[in-house]
Amino acid sequence: MTATDTTKERRRRAPLAPWIRGTVLTLGSIAVTMLGLLFVTFIIGRVMPIDPVLAIVGERASQSTYDAVYEQLGLDQPLIVQFLYYIGDVLRGDFGTSLLNARPVSEDIARVFPATLELATLGVIFGVVLGVPLGVIAAVRRGSWIDQVARVVALVGYSMPIFWLGLMGLLVFYGILGWVGGPGRLDIFFQDIVPTRTGMILVDSAIAGEWAVFRNAFSHIVLPASLLGYFSLAYISRMTRSFMLEQLSAEYITTARVKGMSERQVIWGHAFKNIRVQLITVIALSYANLLEGSVLTEIIFSWPGIGSYITTALLAADMNAVLGGTVVVGLIFICLNIFSDLLYRVFDPRSK
Repeated sequence: MTATDTTKERRRRAPLAPWIRGTVLTLGSIAVTMLGLLFVTFIIGRVMPIDPVLAIVGERASQSTYDAVYEQLGLDQPLIVQFLYYIGDVLRGDFGTSLLNARPVSEDIARVFPATLELATLGVIFGVVLGVPLGVIAAVRRGSWIDQVARVVALVGYSMPIFWLGLMGLLVFYGILGWVGGPGRLDIFFQDIVPTRTGMILVDSAIAGEWAVFRNAFSHIVLPASLLGYFSLAYISRMTRSFMLEQLSAEYITTARVKGMSERQVIWGHAFKNIRVQLITVIALSYANLLEGSVLTEIIFSWPGIGSYITTALLAADMNAVLGGTVVVGLIFICLNIFSDLLYRVFDPRSK
């Protein structure tokens, strides 16, 4: 092989080095984060003033029964051994058995999570579709009445208690006007008509072609999804406005205008293009917060999602369900961070 061939080979392999290094660092960060999450949940399960053995056998069980279950749960082992067993169980998707219904926690989570996913997805779509244009227009028309309205909308979204808005929404749009469905995901008449495939009723009813069920499900989800979407809109519009103001004051925007570019090209082709990476993080965090932070909304609207599931389990001292749900929520954040990182590489070549 000649010196020229060696140089070409090195150039061909060079781009792989940053990609491999970035992949290794990302996987290492995920592993450390996941390990920390499992460690925290493991410690919480051990320091809570709840005896898991008594929760299973009851207070009237004999000492021999207590000791047998104690050993069966592995509580007689050193903490480090228990932690390793715990990691192995989680990696297999085994979160233990729920004390409320004696079913595997993993099955319960798989049953309730699609309801939260459906609700949060519609909410974040609402927030993005309205929040991003509102933030851009508010930044472009800084100081105008549109900007003032956008700032008030964001302020109200941050200030109003979500449970109060939910109750008022039910009172006005369901109780008085009758424009939307009430609490729950479906009316009793439409339940068990559509076979469960994804667990998301809108998707399942559309696949089955049951449009009456679809309309009924939409009438139930539109109010809680709009409520969550409003809080998402407040956050996204505020951050979009801030990012756009920073870009619009940059010198390259002035240069583009001097060159005779149209205002639409300057705003959407230059300024907005440069905030896309920042918006990815904002939208991902907003989505994650809706997935794990919609507890009050799910309780008010009797929505059988993971938020209400964890809350019910906590009130019943069902720690297996609580910790299993907590781990799943942590995994959601990790997965969304990975997804954001992948989008960075798509929209910003400098991050590759």
